[in-house]
Amino acid sequence: MQALLEVVLPVFLVIGFGYLAVWRGWFSDSAVDGLMTFAQQFAVPCLLFRAIWKLDLGQNFDLPVLISFYTGSVTGFTVGLLGARFLFKRDWEDAVAIGFVALFANSLLLGLAITERAYGPDALSANYAIIALHSPICYAIGITAMEIARARGTSLRQLPLKVASAMFRNTLIIGIALGVVFNVLHIGLPGPMVDALDMMIRTALPAALFGMGGVLCRYKPAGDGRIIAFVCAISLVLHPTITWTLGKAFDLPVSAFRSAVVTAAMAPGINAYVFANMYGRARRVAASSVLIATALSIGTVWLWLSALP
Repeated sequence: MQALLEVVLPVFLVIGFGYLAVWRGWFSDSAVDGLMTFAQQFAVPCLLFRAIWKLDLGQNFDLPVLISFYTGSVTGFTVGLLGARFLFKRDWEDAVAIGFVALFANSLLLGLAITERAYGPDALSANYAIIALHSPICYAIGITAMEIARARGTSLRQLPLKVASAMFRNTLIIGIALGVVFNVLHIGLPGPMVDALDMMIRTALPAALFGMGGVLCRYKPAGDGRIIAFVCAISLVLHPTITWTLGKAFDLPVSAFRSAVVTAAMAPGINAYVFANMYGRARRVAASSVLIATALSIGTVWLWLSALP
């Protein structure tokens, strides 16, 4: 439990500092918008580029691990989308954004750190395989679904072009794609450029988390409690349960099984809010779900770790 507190609590505190700063009037709404623009358009794409560029793409890509994890992810998206639309009567665009919150687990900031603390640095191979595909798969699903929802009444022949255009206007996808190109072609960068890139990367998560705290002050969870609880249940219970069940069916090695289940048990990541903010849909639900699920995960992750072999 102490290890979990050391990983999760700092994240929660940075978000809290952002909330407090806006609540007390020390940080304006326009400053929050500027900070989130910097984080999602510049710093986080740099982080993703660097991570994919330096990742060994050919090592430890175990298909049963990926099927176990991503079946849970896609199921979470589907349940979140349909639940938001038909149980909570949100429009289709809001429903897609809410489904994306249920889809996007915090595989990097929390999943990697908690797996390393629980099982050591030699147990992370499956984590890296999941992380390498996480943003491309999740954003491909989310953007495709959102463009379909927004294209109602237009010709379906135009849809692939609209989806491709939206994908490649997304700076996060551009960062990932460039990382893959640099990785596959073994392209290097001069030392000063790498140092500058690393400086940008060090700002990415703190800036995004602090800015999200300010966003939370703007989008109170009042009136959305039931749908936030629904999303938290999908993220913290349904996703890891599916991954556990499939991992057992595939008879995954213990190390890979642990990594897949722990990663699936993470709260929604900050990119869940980034996606909602990018389209201006369900931002209050997304921001509140990330915060509340992160707090709840202090207890739920401990339970999953206790159950794992």
